[in-house]
Amino acid sequence: MLKRVFVAPDPGRVRLRSATRAVLGIGPAVVVSGLAGHSLAGAVTGGLAALLALFTVTDTTVRGQAVTTALLPVAGLPVLAAAAELHDHPLLRDLTFLAVVGTGVYLRRFGPRGHSLGVFAFMTFFVAQFLRATPGQLPELYAAVVLSVLTAAAVRFGLWCYERRLPPAAVPAPPGGAGLARVTTRQAVQATAGAAFALVAGQLVSGERWYWAVGATWWIFVNTTSRGETLVRGFRRVLGTVIGLGLGFLVAVPLHGAPLPTVLLVAACVFGIFYSAAVSYTWMMLCVTLLAELLYGLLGVLGPGLLGLRLAETGVGALGAALAVLFVLPVSTHAVTGAWIRRALRCVHACTAEAAARLAGTPDADPAPRVAELEQLLGRVRLSVAPLVHPLNPMLGRKRRARQVIALLDDCAREIRGLVAVAADPEASHDARLATACWRVEAAVEALTGGGAEVAAADRPTVTEPALAHLHGIERALSELAAPLRSPSGSPLVGA
Repeated sequence: MLKRVFVAPDPGRVRLRSATRAVLGIGPAVVVSGLAGHSLAGAVTGGLAALLALFTVTDTTVRGQAVTTALLPVAGLPVLAAAAELHDHPLLRDLTFLAVVGTGVYLRRFGPRGHSLGVFAFMTFFVAQFLRATPGQLPELYAAVVLSVLTAAAVRFGLWCYERRLPPAAVPAPPGGAGLARVTTRQAVQATAGAAFALVAGQLVSGERWYWAVGATWWIFVNTTSRGETLVRGFRRVLGTVIGLGLGFLVAVPLHGAPLPTVLLVAACVFGIFYSAAVSYTWMMLCVTLLAELLYGLLGVLGPGLLGLRLAETGVGALGAALAVLFVLPVSTHAVTGAWIRRALRCVHACTAEAAARLAGTPDADPAPRVAELEQLLGRVRLSVAPLVHPLNPMLGRKRRARQVIALLDDCAREIRGLVAVAADPEASHDARLATACWRVEAAVEALTGGGAEVAAADRPTVTEPALAHLHGIERALSELAAPLRSPSGSPLVGA
C-alpha cells in the first residue's frame, strides 16, 4: 500500500496539486466561518462543504466545474433543512434519509454533475446527524455552507485553477440501458436497500452514532459498478478504518482536542485524502477515519469507546452493502468488466486511426483527447478487474488471465503514447504501410470485441520507422489478448 500511494505515477503532478489546493481552499473556508462568528459546528459544516466542493466536482471542463460548484448549495441546503426539521421525528427522518440515498445514487446516470450533487446532498444530511443540528441552527449552517463553497470556489477558479492548462478530462459515461437494465438504477435500489439494513442494524448498535453505518454503506457504493467492485471496496473501507482507528489510539486520543496540533493534523489528513484517493481507497479511508477522530476530539467526545463504536458501525455498513449487491438486483462483475474492456479496445483503434490520420497530414486529426479517454477507460478496467486479481480470490486461473489482460492493455497504451508522440512531430513522414497496419489493428479489435476472440497472430517484421514499430507493438498486444480473454473451456473471461 505504501508503494501504491507514494510511488504511483502522478502525470503533471495533478494529485499533488489537487491535495495542496485542498488544504489552501479548506483552511481559509474554516477561517472565514470563524471570522463570521460561527460556532464550532458551523466551522465543521463549512469545512466539509469546502472539502466536497473541491473533492467531488469532476466535470470535464472548468466552466462545467464552476456551474456544478454553484449548484451545490441548491442541492444541499434543502436537505440540510429537512434533516434539522426532522431531528425529533425519527421515522420521518429515517425515511427521508433513505430517499436521499436512493436519489443521490440515481443521479449518477446524469454524469459527473449528478454524482457531485448527489454526494453533496447525502453529506449535508449526514453532517446534520453528526452535529445533531436543530432548526435554530439552520441560519448559521446555511451561511457556513454558502461562505465556504464561495471561498473554495475562489481558490479553485481564481487563485489556482491549474485545470485551465490541462486538456479536458475524459470521463467515460456509465454503462447504458433502460429501466432496471441501467446499472445506475439498479445501484440506486441496492444502495437504498443496503442503507435501510445499515440504518436499522446501526441503531441497534448505537442510538446516537447509527448514521456511521449508513455513511459506510453509501461510500462503498461510490465509484463502483459491479458486485465484485462493491465487495472489494467494502473490504478496503473496513481495512482503512481499522488502520485509522489504530492511529487514532496513538495520535488523536492523547491530543485531547488540543487546538494547534489538531489543526495541523487535520490539514495533513485533508492532504492525504486528496493525494491518495485516486490510487488507494484503503489509504484514503485511513485519512478519513483519522480526520473524523480529530474532529471528535475538538468536539470533546473522543474516547476509546467511541473508536470501538466507529469500527462496529463501519462493519454494519459494509455488511449492508455486501448483502445488497449479492441479493438485490446483482450486477455481474464479468459482464461489467467485459463492457469496459470492449470500450477500451475500441478506443485503442480510435487512437491509432487518429494518429495515422495526423501522420497522413489531416489538419484536424488530434489523437490527444482519445489518449486521455483511453487512460480513463483503463482506470475503469483496473477498478472492474480488482475483484478478480484480489489476493483473497481463490480462482487462480482467472486471476492470472485478468492480470495478463491488464498487462497487455497497458502495452497497447504505451505503444499508443509512443505513436502519438511520433505523430506530434511536424517533420514525421507518412509511410504508406501505416494504413495497412491500422486496418490490421481495426480487424483485431473487431475480432476481440465481437465475442469470437479469434485474432490472427501478428507477424514480427523488422522496421526502423518509429510509427510502424509502435503499430506493430499494438498488433502484437492485441493478438496476445485473445488467449487470456478466453478460459480453457472456451467461455470468455469477461463474458456476460
